[in-house]
Amino acid sequence: DEFAARDGRQRWVLGSMGPGTKLPTLGHAPYGVLRDAYQQNAEGLVAGGADALLVETTQDLLQTKASVLGARRALDALGLDLPVIVSVTVETTGTMLLGSEIGAALTALEPLGIDMIGLNCATGPAEMSEHLRFLARHSRVPLSCMPNAGLPVLGKDGAHYPLGASELADAQETFVREYGLSLVGGCCGTTP
Repeated sequence: DEFAARDGRQRWVLGSMGPGTKLPTLGHAPYGVLRDAYQQNAEGLVAGGADALLVETTQDLLQTKASVLGARRALDALGLDLPVIVSVTVETTGTMLLGSEIGAALTALEPLGIDMIGLNCATGPAEMSEHLRFLARHSRVPLSCMPNAGLPVLGKDGAHYPLGASELADAQETFVREYGLSLVGGCCGTTP
């Protein structure tokens, strides 16, 4: 609201529902417990003013389903219809951490009534291109992409991300043009 008041431009807040550390497929926590926790998370984000819910950096399809259904339960309980966006993480191996391909993610998540699907984290734009191409050909919902600023390079001072703002912007421009992305952003190593 403060930024909108300064220049009159409308802004939206995406309530981020990150991956957490409990993967139900690996038995870290029961599915129902996670779904209910994500519902509480979503209710708090909506109460705080979120305009949409962003389930992001997901690595386990069962975890992702728990978060989407938790978000939907929250919206139903509150009598609201806000967008639910899902951003999965595909590793350099070409699959999510637990082995699911992007096609499996789309097949599992689209029927849950998500409003947008995309990719974030783990890799830079170069490694996301083929997965975005698949989504562009097969998804019935809009697409998003929030890559890291390239693959991290480990040095004595920790991780460094090699892509600068102009390189990341060029990649996103290409993705918008070639794959019709509706939402772009950045993940690890990116700055305003």
